Amino acid sequence: MSELIFYTNPMSRGQIARWMLEELGAPYEQRIVQYGPEMKGPDYRAINPMGKVPAIVHDGKVITECAAICAYLAEAFPEAGLAPTAEERADYYRWMFFGAGPLEQAIINHAMKWESPEDKQAMLGYGSYELAVETLAGWLADRDYVCGDRFTAADVYVGAQVDWGQAFGTLPPHPVFAAYAERLRARPAYQRGKAIDNELIAKAKAEAEGASA
Repeated sequence: MSELIFYTNPMSRGQIARWMLEELGAPYEQRIVQYGPEMKGPDYRAINPMGKVPAIVHDGKVITECAAICAYLAEAFPEAGLAPTAEERADYYRWMFFGAGPLEQAIINHAMKWESPEDKQAMLGYGSYELAVETLAGWLADRDYVCGDRFTAADVYVGAQVDWGQAFGTLPPHPVFAAYAERLRARPAYQRGKAIDNELIAKAKAEAEGASA
């Protein structure tokens, strides 16, 4: 049996990788990495020199970055049916990398209020926040999922961006996004992943409150 180790912190993008792992249904070993000295220390930096989570180690190979983790796991565990078919491949990779590049850049810059002057937008990989948002909304307007009617690993990554954006306001309350997020939240694997991370978050908060009492 292959070895699959998952390094994460529940209050991180590790929730995306967790959801993907739950979609696989394959066993994995969880290792919680605390922010601060542990995450930035030499032991964890031997896994990810960036000192950030998530990361996975599969049969001795390290994979970091959520989009890469999703794409890798879909191919490494084909029995889960989350990798694209030949017909889906173009849409799958196009929107997976759109989410990891232009969309995430646009969302973060907008949230940080780093707005580019109109005459400088050509230097950006996304033009403007509004353009990136409407481009994704336009694609999802007449599709249930990124590749059409079928859920794939691209929906874990792109869907996590939309889900987070709807919950925390980093994306506008667009009806297309709301409907897409609702479909994703109904998935059993999504619910299992959220339950695990929410329990870990609650436990960490209780321990912190107990230590400060």
